[in-house]
Amino acid sequence: MLTANRSDIGRVRQVNEDQSWVSQLNNGVTLAIVADGMGGHQAGDVASQKAVDAFRSMLEQSAAKADLSLQEGKMLIRQAISHANEAVFELASRNERYHNMGTTIVAALVKQDNAIIGHVGDSRAYKITEGVITQITNDHTLVNELVKSGQLSAEEAAHHPRRNVLTRAVGTDSQVDIEVQTVEWSSHDVLLLCSDGLSNMVSEQQMLQTVSTEQLELEAKADHLIQLALHAGGDDNITVVLLQEAPSMNREG
Repeated sequence: MLTANRSDIGRVRQVNEDQSWVSQLNNGVTLAIVADGMGGHQAGDVASQKAVDAFRSMLEQSAAKADLSLQEGKMLIRQAISHANEAVFELASRNERYHNMGTTIVAALVKQDNAIIGHVGDSRAYKITEGVITQITNDHTLVNELVKSGQLSAEEAAHHPRRNVLTRAVGTDSQVDIEVQTVEWSSHDVLLLCSDGLSNMVSEQQMLQTVSTEQLELEAKADHLIQLALHAGGDDNITVVLLQEAPSMNREG
């Protein structure tokens, strides 16, 4: 698996409250997570770091078994995000400084011909394959609820002043509703995980063009996506993770 993991503070924020992590296990499983923290002074970066650490500590061990099934993978992603929720909530409950802090999470467990995606909040996962980009995740935001109920158009939602108001987040309550889904995965696909610092500033068409550019290596594609978000204003922290199967060395042609 080829991987790229990039983050930038942006042009406006004083602290980067995004955290990300990518790992390839010996059994062929690739794990990835992007977390976008929120809260008062310094609390957002504490929340996202705590969430990623909790997610990582659980999955590095439990996802390493040789014959991990699809159902087990889905259960593990759900458990790891739930574990992250407990860790952030417990820290916030103990420390007044961190009261009400929380974080988004979008995470992936990729194995053979499936990618398992778990998420809470508005950090996103996209699948790019053969000239088509598909948003896999469904934003847990007030504005997206209004779009789904027909009260707002997608165009109105994109510029709505309250588009960053989340309907659920990791760590703000003792329990959280985690969305987990499975998508087919092949050697033609690229998985893009990002914080809203990318998706609010860079269009899907720009993402597709960048990832589809054959002249760029995967890491250069991630760098270019960051630059596009900065060029568009860089209003928020920007984090991008890209995953793609390494081309087979013995492929014909």
